Amino acid sequence: MWLVRHGETEWNRQGLYQGQVDIPLNETGIAQARNTAEQLGTAGVGFDALYASPLCRARQTAEISAERLGMEIRFDPRLMEIHQGSFEGKKYVHIMTDFRTLLKNLSLPAVHRRAPGGESVAEVAARMAEAAADIARAHPGGRVLIFAHGLALATLLCQARGLPLENVYRHIQENAEVAVIQFAPLLV
Repeated sequence: MWLVRHGETEWNRQGLYQGQVDIPLNETGIAQARNTAEQLGTAGVGFDALYASPLCRARQTAEISAERLGMEIRFDPRLMEIHQGSFEGKKYVHIMTDFRTLLKNLSLPAVHRRAPGGESVAEVAARMAEAAADIARAHPGGRVLIFAHGLALATLLCQARGLPLENVYRHIQENAEVAVIQFAPLLV
């Protein structure tokens, strides 16, 4: 699986939590997506399928590569970014101020904590693993492109590489960056 994070958005540039808010690419993000599409097109690799999150920023990034590669996009809502609940649209520093008491009083491990109205890293990891397993089963031994989001893709990177989810934030790709993993679904 070739994992591609979406290009830059204005909210990325401003340091705002996007979560599942549907923010489009900015001009830099479009240029990044074009550059990634060109790299994928000249990589000398045949891809069997292209999947994407339906959120605008991932969809736009995928559309540019799909056009360059002559492929169709299959959208899967399980590939969406973590739902940040009431943190969406806020800067990290404001979240720490506004929710300091809430964050200090949580007794759960960090991967099980969630923003009010949002989801946890563990929940994102579970839905991403389910999506990746379904995709792997649909394309056994194939090469698949997946266009999605920083934290969501980082959960797959950690799972595929046997890394603890507690380290997920260290594995978030840069905008429009590509990472390659082997993901074998559990045979049940």
